[in-house]
Amino acid sequence: MSSQDSSSSSSPTPSSSDNSIFKRWSRTFGVITGVGMTEEERRSELEAHHGRTCETWKREMMNYSPSVVFMLKHLKMSGCPVAPEHIVCAPCDFSRSGGFSPQAGAIVMCQGKFFNKRHMEDTLVHELVHMYDHCKFKVDWNDLRHHACSEIRANSLSGDCRYMRELRRGFPSFSKQHQACVRRRAVLSVRANPACPDEATAERAVNEVWESCFNDTRPFDEIY
Repeated sequence: MSSQDSSSSSSPTPSSSDNSIFKRWSRTFGVITGVGMTEEERRSELEAHHGRTCETWKREMMNYSPSVVFMLKHLKMSGCPVAPEHIVCAPCDFSRSGGFSPQAGAIVMCQGKFFNKRHMEDTLVHELVHMYDHCKFKVDWNDLRHHACSEIRANSLSGDCRYMRELRRGFPSFSKQHQACVRRRAVLSVRANPACPDEATAERAVNEVWESCFNDTRPFDEIY
């Protein structure tokens, strides 16, 4: 047998690239099905996957999302530039998809809590509106009227109250759907404020500032 024949009849050796692809595929398969992994390993790998996805989407949005880039521009113009480290991807409880910490001057994106990339984009814009209000208007978050105003603006301007988003939440409506969504979500957020004693107080705070704050679309020219 010639050396050429011997070479052609031998089994091909998998390349390091093939092995790497296979390992990634096996890991992904394990995360989805649980096969070959302990429950703890699966949870850990799934959390790491959510973290990588959140960080990737965050970078893309800060560079290419028209609404996010617009908000970042106006925050910088207001004297509060936002760097990537001011937007943190982290695990959260089941009740939220994002949050703004006035004390830390940072936004938390709740990795693994987004239906899709658009949902994360809307959440980020929502929190950037809070950050903008805090920077430009010196919001006192213990003042329920201040809090209510920022919640009205953030829910209205971010895309949180689009019709399909409300339908997913189980709130179909054909009459003043946007306003109803903004009002409902603002009341829920104000009610969660430790300074708020009950739902009636939250509703009153939202009602007192509704007209002026709903009509205030800064820094946008109109509702996004």
